[in-house]
Amino acid sequence: MREVASRDEAAFKGLYDRTSAKLFAVVRRIAVSEAAAEETLQEAWVRIWNHADRFDPSVASPMTWMTTIARHAAIDAIRKGPERVSKTAVVIDEALADTLPAPGTATDGMTGAELRRCLEGLEPDRRGMVLLAYSYGYSREELSRRFDKPVATVKTILRRSLIALKECLGGR
Repeated sequence: MREVASRDEAAFKGLYDRTSAKLFAVVRRIAVSEAAAEETLQEAWVRIWNHADRFDPSVASPMTWMTTIARHAAIDAIRKGPERVSKTAVVIDEALADTLPAPGTATDGMTGAELRRCLEGLEPDRRGMVLLAYSYGYSREELSRRFDKPVATVKTILRRSLIALKECLGGR
């Protein structure tokens, strides 16, 4: 990251080559379409290039930092666009997103069926909140208005729901 911060194009290309598939996987799980994901990923790479000097290795790893930028770029794109919901989004939270493999790579055994089963174990309102928050980028304030609950209650419901999902998935 130091080399990228110093505007070393070769270092940036190397970083891109090593991490673009993972970042695309993160963005694609949030984006409305493949084209939107590609455009959003390009925006994320511009942000990474322009803000590499802000990277602090004492706060996060380079991959975590870049994943956060990519995720925020995707959420920003969704919020700007007329379409709020991605039919293919499956991300549960940032920590889980950080461990998801790039498309076409081996997984740790977690399947979409397992995730669906665990989501179905949540009460409908809780499941809706989790999906809207972590798959579709809704803020706590938006969820508060939509579900007619205080923001603090939404925060508690999301936290407890994520704990339940983690337990259901065997702590993964």
